[in-house]
Parts: sequence; C-alpha cells; structure tokens
Amino acid sequence: MIKKNILKKIYKQRSLKSHKYDYGNLLIIAGSKKYSGSPTLCALAALRSGVDLVTVVAPHRSANIVASFAPDIITYPLKGDYLKKRDLKEIFELEKSSSAVIIGPGLERKKETFQSIIKFLEKTNKPCVIDADAIYAISENKKVVKDKKFVITPHLHEFYVLSKKKVVNLNKSDIKKIVIQSASEMKTTIILKGNTDIISDGLNTEMNMTGNPYMTKGGTGDTLAGICGSLMAQGCSQFISACGASYINGRAGDIAAKDLKMGMLASDLIQKIPNVLNE
Repeated sequence: MIKKNILKKIYKQRSLKSHKYDYGNLLIIAGSKKYSGSPTLCALAALRSGVDLVTVVAPHRSANIVASFAPDIITYPLKGDYLKKRDLKEIFELEKSSSAVIIGPGLERKKETFQSIIKFLEKTNKPCVIDADAIYAISENKKVVKDKKFVITPHLHEFYVLSKKKVVNLNKSDIKKIVIQSASEMKTTIILKGNTDIISDGLNTEMNMTGNPYMTKGGTGDTLAGICGSLMAQGCSQFISACGASYINGRAGDIAAKDLKMGMLASDLIQKIPNVLNE
C-alpha cells in the first residue's frame, strides 16, 4: 500500500546552486481542435509537482488556448486541427531537449493521429507517459511499448481496450493479478485507475488508496498523467513515478474535496498539489 513516505523517495533537498533544467523539461503532445482542457490540466499539474519547464505541442487552436491559461506554459502550435504524420519532424526536434514526454490527452481517435502516435513511440527513447487516446493507438500494436521507459495510465474501459481483459465487477485481488499479468506480458508499467489504483511493472506491484468519489470529474486523469510525467522528467524511475503520481493526485483530490465535495474540479485538485508536497 502506497503511503506518504513515497514522497521522500522522490523529493530531495535542493541545492542552493540549482538552476533551470536541473529538475526536468517535459514535452506534452496533446490536444486537438475540440480539446484544449486536457493539455492545460496536464501541464499545470506537471508544473505544480516540480518539473522546471513544460512545453505543450498541439494543433494551433488548442495550443493558443493553452497559452492563454498561464504564462508558465510554453506552447508550440501545429498546423491543422489534429495530430498528423507531417507534424512528427517538428515534434522530434522538440523532443531532443526534453527529459520526458506525455502523449495522448485530447488527441482524438483519428486514423492518422494513431499512426503518428505509433511512429513517435517507436522512435523515441525518452521516458514517456501514454495516456487517453494514445492508449487506443497502442492497443493493436502493443509491442511498441516493450522494454521502454513507458508508463500507461488506463481507466477500466481503456484497460479493456488495451488488454482485452474485463475487470469490471471483479474483486481487487483478481484485478491485481490481471494487471500484473498484463504489465509482465507487455514489459511495461501500468497504472490502472479506479477507486483503488493498481500500479505494476510485472515484478513490483503497489495499490493506492488516496482519492475519492468526487474525482469522477473530467480532467483528473489528465492531472495524474501530468504529475507522472513531471516525476519522470525529474529523473524518477517509471515505477516510482507511477506510484508517486497516484498518491499525489489522489491526496490532492482528497484535500480539495474536503470543502468542495461534488463541486470540486480538476483545476481545484491542481491547486492542492503543493499542500500534498508540504505534508
């Protein structure tokens, strides 16, 4: 069971000589004409959890909206309304200076977008969080994640799409076995999101109990991905990043929900991340 001492494994005393880039440069490949909230929430959660720099590369409408939310976020607008193969050249140039990548939030499920996601994942050697629509992209080409520094973050239905294994209505023990088996077969790290998150890389497995029923609001999965990507960009291993992100995201949600209850938004959760880190 993950406890708050996970934070001591992640956050060390910073040197007085610290400077920009010492704590990571995160690239987020996300968004579309329709979705701009996902990359925004992802980026803000990443920044609040400690990474130095975040760049969101997204179709131009989404990138421009993300830029309007906070001057802290660097944005790189792409031509068109969704991710296309022609965009990969620019994306790989941005990837060179990054220390970790998040791909998937708000990208949508278009054929060319899926092809672009697969091509990127095949070529990148950077630590990477695969979330949301990118999970659908890899579901028919799972070998692309094998033995790479990737973390996959499905909810229950996305896990079914990915693994072809139904876990709805099973007890926690049986779900845990299935997650371990899937992570082992795919040789990757999985965070199965639920009322209890299950994190496994096939060899190590943890369960996280932070979080609450008010976190059903859209965007709390984006914040989880953002935190996980932030920790990976700061140099944590995939498994520790996954465990830490699950704990921080759920605990921030618990603090926010204490007063807001069903009125809590994912953006409220982000504001409570520093509270978690200060506990």
